[in-house]
Amino acid sequence: MTRYYKAFIPALVASCASYLVFVLITHLNLGPTWNFPAYTNPKVGDIFYAVAYSLAGAAIGWIFILFVRNFKLVFKRLNLAIYLRLTIGGFVLGIISYYIPLTRYFGHEQLTEVLKSTFTLQFLCVLLLFKLIAIAVTVTAGWRGGFIIPLLFAGTVLGLIIFQLFPGQNLALITVCCMASLNACVTRTPVSIIILLAAMTGLHNIVPVIFASLTGYFLAPKLPLIQAQLRREKSNDSLL
Repeated sequence: MTRYYKAFIPALVASCASYLVFVLITHLNLGPTWNFPAYTNPKVGDIFYAVAYSLAGAAIGWIFILFVRNFKLVFKRLNLAIYLRLTIGGFVLGIISYYIPLTRYFGHEQLTEVLKSTFTLQFLCVLLLFKLIAIAVTVTAGWRGGFIIPLLFAGTVLGLIIFQLFPGQNLALITVCCMASLNACVTRTPVSIIILLAAMTGLHNIVPVIFASLTGYFLAPKLPLIQAQLRREKSNDSLL
Protein backbone atom coordinates (compact mmCIF):
# COMPACT_ATOMS: atom_id res chain seq x y z
CA MET A 1 0.00 0.00 0.00
CA THR A 2 2.86 2.39 0.80
CA ARG A 3 4.39 1.71 -2.59
CA TYR A 4 1.05 2.51 -4.22
CA TYR A 5 0.81 5.90 -2.54
CA LYS A 6 4.41 6.72 -3.39
CA ALA A 7 3.53 6.22 -7.05
CA PHE A 8 0.06 7.78 -6.93
CA ILE A 9 0.71 11.05 -5.11
CA PRO A 10 3.47 12.33 -7.46
CA ALA A 11 1.30 11.39 -10.44
CA LEU A 12 -1.65 13.27 -8.93
CA VAL A 13 0.45 16.38 -8.25
CA ALA A 14 1.88 16.30 -11.78
CA SER A 15 -1.59 15.88 -13.27
CA CYS A 16 -3.01 18.82 -11.32
CA ALA A 17 -0.09 21.04 -12.28
CA SER A 18 -0.27 20.15 -15.97
CA TYR A 19 -4.05 20.59 -16.02
CA LEU A 20 -3.73 24.04 -14.44
CA VAL A 21 -1.16 25.09 -17.04
CA PHE A 22 -3.38 23.73 -19.82
CA VAL A 23 -6.42 25.65 -18.55
CA LEU A 24 -4.43 28.88 -18.24
CA ILE A 25 -3.00 28.57 -21.75
CA THR A 26 -6.24 27.61 -23.48
CA HIS A 27 -8.47 29.92 -21.36
CA LEU A 28 -10.89 27.08 -20.72
CA ASN A 29 -13.25 27.15 -17.79
CA LEU A 30 -13.57 24.34 -15.28
CA GLY A 31 -16.93 23.18 -16.59
CA PRO A 32 -17.56 20.09 -18.71
CA THR A 33 -15.95 19.92 -22.14
CA TRP A 34 -19.03 18.51 -23.85
CA ASN A 35 -22.68 19.32 -23.21
CA PHE A 36 -24.36 15.95 -22.90
CA PRO A 37 -28.11 15.63 -22.37
CA ALA A 38 -29.08 15.72 -18.71
CA TYR A 39 -29.03 12.42 -16.87
CA THR A 40 -32.16 12.82 -14.76
CA ASN A 41 -34.04 10.55 -12.40
CA PRO A 42 -31.35 7.87 -11.93
CA LYS A 43 -32.52 4.47 -10.75
CA VAL A 44 -30.85 1.38 -9.34
CA GLY A 45 -31.77 -0.44 -12.53
CA ASP A 46 -29.53 1.93 -14.46
CA ILE A 47 -26.57 -0.07 -13.17
CA PHE A 48 -27.81 -3.13 -15.05
CA TYR A 49 -28.44 -1.02 -18.14
CA ALA A 50 -24.90 0.35 -17.81
CA VAL A 51 -23.46 -3.16 -17.79
CA ALA A 52 -25.55 -4.05 -20.84
CA TYR A 53 -24.38 -0.96 -22.74
CA SER A 54 -20.80 -1.68 -21.74
CA LEU A 55 -20.99 -5.09 -23.40
CA ALA A 56 -21.48 -3.30 -26.71
CA GLY A 57 -18.60 -0.96 -25.88
CA ALA A 58 -16.30 -3.86 -25.06
CA ALA A 59 -17.27 -5.61 -28.30
CA ILE A 60 -16.31 -2.51 -30.30
CA GLY A 61 -13.10 -2.37 -28.26
CA TRP A 62 -12.23 -5.89 -29.39
CA ILE A 63 -12.93 -4.93 -33.01
CA PHE A 64 -10.66 -1.90 -32.70
CA ILE A 65 -7.87 -3.97 -31.15
CA LEU A 66 -8.26 -6.44 -34.01
CA PHE A 67 -7.87 -3.59 -36.50
CA VAL A 68 -4.72 -2.32 -34.80
CA ARG A 69 -3.05 -5.71 -34.56
CA ASN A 70 -3.84 -6.60 -38.17
CA PHE A 71 -2.63 -3.24 -39.49
CA LYS A 72 0.56 -3.66 -37.46
CA LEU A 73 1.04 -7.06 -39.05
CA VAL A 74 0.47 -5.65 -42.55
CA PHE A 75 3.02 -2.85 -42.09
CA LYS A 76 5.49 -5.27 -40.54
CA ARG A 77 5.22 -7.62 -43.51
CA LEU A 78 5.58 -4.74 -45.98
CA ASN A 79 8.77 -3.70 -44.15
CA LEU A 80 8.68 -0.19 -45.59
CA ALA A 81 10.71 2.85 -44.64
CA ILE A 82 8.96 5.13 -42.18
CA TYR A 83 8.29 7.84 -44.76
CA LEU A 84 6.56 5.32 -47.02
CA ARG A 85 4.45 4.06 -44.13
CA LEU A 86 3.48 7.63 -43.30
CA THR A 87 2.61 8.29 -46.93
CA ILE A 88 0.39 5.22 -47.19
CA GLY A 89 -1.25 6.00 -43.86
CA GLY A 90 -1.82 9.61 -44.83
CA PHE A 91 -3.31 8.56 -48.15
CA VAL A 92 -5.78 6.22 -46.44
CA LEU A 93 -6.68 8.85 -43.85
CA GLY A 94 -7.17 11.43 -46.59
CA ILE A 95 -9.59 9.22 -48.49
CA ILE A 96 -11.59 8.43 -45.36
CA SER A 97 -11.77 12.06 -44.24
CA TYR A 98 -12.71 13.26 -47.72
CA TYR A 99 -15.79 11.07 -47.86
CA ILE A 100 -16.59 11.17 -44.12
CA PRO A 101 -15.37 14.54 -42.76
CA LEU A 102 -16.44 13.71 -39.20
CA THR A 103 -13.58 11.19 -38.99
CA ARG A 104 -11.00 13.98 -39.22
CA TYR A 105 -8.82 15.06 -36.31
CA PHE A 106 -8.98 13.47 -32.88
CA GLY A 107 -12.71 13.98 -32.39
CA HIS A 108 -12.91 16.72 -29.77
CA GLU A 109 -14.97 19.19 -31.82
CA GLN A 110 -16.60 16.47 -33.89
CA LEU A 111 -18.04 14.87 -30.75
CA THR A 112 -20.02 18.04 -30.05
CA GLU A 113 -21.24 18.05 -33.64
CA VAL A 114 -22.58 14.50 -33.55
CA LEU A 115 -24.37 15.23 -30.28
CA LYS A 116 -26.09 18.29 -31.74
CA SER A 117 -26.91 16.82 -35.15
CA THR A 118 -29.31 14.14 -36.32
CA PHE A 119 -27.98 11.30 -38.46
CA THR A 120 -29.43 8.13 -39.86
CA LEU A 121 -28.63 4.79 -38.29
CA GLN A 122 -26.80 3.69 -41.43
CA PHE A 123 -24.55 6.76 -41.44
CA LEU A 124 -23.70 6.34 -37.75
CA CYS A 125 -22.66 2.73 -38.36
CA VAL A 126 -20.44 3.78 -41.27
CA LEU A 127 -19.01 6.65 -39.21
CA LEU A 128 -18.16 4.33 -36.32
CA LEU A 129 -16.50 1.76 -38.57
CA PHE A 130 -14.32 4.21 -40.45
CA LYS A 131 -13.43 6.19 -37.34
CA LEU A 132 -12.05 2.99 -35.82
CA ILE A 133 -10.13 2.29 -39.03
CA ALA A 134 -8.79 5.86 -39.09
CA ILE A 135 -7.54 5.63 -35.50
CA ALA A 136 -5.93 2.25 -36.15
CA VAL A 137 -4.22 3.50 -39.32
CA THR A 138 -2.96 6.59 -37.50
CA VAL A 139 -1.24 4.68 -34.71
CA THR A 140 0.13 1.85 -36.87
CA ALA A 141 1.39 3.87 -39.83
CA GLY A 142 3.63 5.97 -37.61
CA TRP A 143 1.56 9.13 -37.25
CA ARG A 144 1.42 10.80 -33.86
CA GLY A 145 -1.83 10.22 -32.05
CA GLY A 146 -3.42 8.56 -29.08
CA PHE A 147 -6.45 6.46 -28.26
CA ILE A 148 -8.43 8.20 -25.57
CA ILE A 149 -10.27 11.15 -27.15
CA PRO A 150 -10.79 9.41 -30.52
CA LEU A 151 -12.23 6.40 -28.70
CA LEU A 152 -14.47 8.70 -26.67
CA PHE A 153 -15.80 9.95 -29.98
CA ALA A 154 -16.30 6.37 -31.18
CA GLY A 155 -18.07 5.52 -27.92
CA THR A 156 -20.41 8.47 -28.40
CA VAL A 157 -21.29 7.32 -31.91
CA LEU A 158 -21.91 3.81 -30.58
CA GLY A 159 -24.19 5.27 -27.93
CA LEU A 160 -26.16 7.14 -30.58
CA ILE A 161 -26.53 3.91 -32.55
CA ILE A 162 -27.90 2.11 -29.49
CA PHE A 163 -30.21 5.03 -28.76
CA GLN A 164 -31.66 4.83 -32.27
CA LEU A 165 -32.23 1.11 -31.81
CA PHE A 166 -33.77 1.62 -28.36
CA PRO A 167 -35.10 5.20 -28.36
CA GLY A 168 -36.80 4.95 -24.99
CA GLN A 169 -33.51 4.79 -23.07
CA ASN A 170 -31.51 7.63 -21.52
CA LEU A 171 -29.13 9.04 -24.14
CA ALA A 172 -26.59 10.44 -21.67
CA LEU A 173 -26.36 7.15 -19.80
CA ILE A 174 -25.93 5.15 -22.99
CA THR A 175 -23.25 7.33 -24.54
CA VAL A 176 -21.13 7.83 -21.42
CA CYS A 177 -21.25 4.12 -20.55
CA CYS A 178 -20.20 3.21 -24.09
CA MET A 179 -17.38 5.74 -23.91
CA ALA A 180 -16.21 4.31 -20.59
CA SER A 181 -16.33 0.63 -21.51
CA LEU A 182 -14.75 1.09 -24.95
CA ASN A 183 -11.83 3.07 -23.55
CA ALA A 184 -11.36 0.81 -20.54
CA CYS A 185 -11.34 -2.25 -22.79
CA VAL A 186 -8.64 -0.82 -25.06
CA THR A 187 -6.47 1.13 -22.62
CA ARG A 188 -7.05 -1.01 -19.49
CA THR A 189 -7.22 2.15 -17.35
CA PRO A 190 -10.72 2.05 -15.80
CA VAL A 191 -10.11 4.48 -12.94
CA SER A 192 -8.58 7.15 -15.17
CA ILE A 193 -11.48 6.84 -17.61
CA ILE A 194 -14.03 7.30 -14.83
CA ILE A 195 -12.33 10.48 -13.60
CA LEU A 196 -11.89 11.78 -17.14
CA LEU A 197 -15.53 11.28 -18.08
CA ALA A 198 -16.79 12.77 -14.82
CA ALA A 199 -14.79 15.93 -15.58
CA MET A 200 -15.42 16.18 -19.32
CA THR A 201 -19.09 15.20 -19.56
CA GLY A 202 -20.43 16.81 -16.38
CA LEU A 203 -22.27 13.62 -15.44
CA HIS A 204 -22.80 13.92 -11.69
CA ASN A 205 -23.98 10.39 -10.94
CA ILE A 206 -20.96 8.33 -11.97
CA VAL A 207 -21.99 5.05 -10.31
CA PRO A 208 -23.28 3.49 -13.57
CA VAL A 209 -20.13 4.75 -15.31
CA ILE A 210 -18.00 2.94 -12.73
CA PHE A 211 -19.78 -0.32 -13.50
CA ALA A 212 -19.46 0.28 -17.24
CA SER A 213 -15.76 1.06 -17.02
CA LEU A 214 -15.05 -1.99 -14.87
CA THR A 215 -17.05 -4.20 -17.23
CA GLY A 216 -15.01 -2.99 -20.18
CA TYR A 217 -11.81 -3.55 -18.23
CA PHE A 218 -12.67 -7.10 -17.20
CA LEU A 219 -13.72 -7.94 -20.76
CA ALA A 220 -10.47 -6.61 -22.22
CA PRO A 221 -8.17 -9.05 -24.04
CA LYS A 222 -5.61 -10.78 -21.87
CA LEU A 223 -2.76 -9.41 -23.97
CA PRO A 224 -2.54 -5.59 -23.60
CA LEU A 225 -2.60 -3.44 -26.71
CA ILE A 226 -0.41 -0.68 -25.28
CA GLN A 227 3.26 -1.63 -25.45
CA ALA A 228 4.17 -0.07 -22.10
CA GLN A 229 1.59 -2.24 -20.35
CA LEU A 230 2.84 -5.31 -22.19
CA ARG A 231 6.43 -4.65 -21.13
CA ARG A 232 5.33 -4.08 -17.54
CA GLU A 233 3.45 -7.38 -17.45
CA LYS A 234 6.45 -9.22 -18.85
CA SER A 235 8.65 -7.57 -16.25
CA ASN A 236 6.28 -8.58 -13.46
CA ASP A 237 6.18 -12.16 -14.75
CA SER A 238 9.96 -12.33 -14.72
CA LEU A 239 9.99 -11.33 -11.06
CA LEU A 240 7.68 -14.16 -10.04
